[in-house]
Amino acid sequence: MTVKDISEHLKKTLGEDRVLNINEESTPHTIEISPNYILEVGKMLHTHDQLFFDMLSCITGVDNGVEAGTMEVIYNFYSVPFEQSLMLKVTLDRNHAEVHSLESIWKTADWLERETYDMFGIKFIGHPDLRRILMPADWEGFPLRKDYKHEETYRGIKIEY
Repeated sequence: MTVKDISEHLKKTLGEDRVLNINEESTPHTIEISPNYILEVGKMLHTHDQLFFDMLSCITGVDNGVEAGTMEVIYNFYSVPFEQSLMLKVTLDRNHAEVHSLESIWKTADWLERETYDMFGIKFIGHPDLRRILMPADWEGFPLRKDYKHEETYRGIKIEY
């Protein structure tokens, strides 16, 4: 299936408002969906017999900056039997950056969502153990946000950059 076919299938099966945009120029091809429907779209991508995206290989965040007021979550999927890649993107309000967890569908989402939370502060609703994974539990802020202020000390120790 092409990205257009997948997009049309999502629209037809789940509703027109699920798909916001498609980009065939990116690699892998990208479908932007409404963040409210990530769980519903994820289930379809995983279970549909002509899609079967059985691998979630990456989740990452993008901070578009305070001026833009948005953040993005990018998901990279792969279908082993169909040898096909797909990227999904959701755009979130920067002040309320949260989206449903995909951990119930792909177990790899567990650590990938934790990393994205730890670095960007994006919350994954329904995640079974959303806590820091790369930074110390008491670390202040989210290091990959554009407005992050580097700490000068941590637990009384000067931090050199």
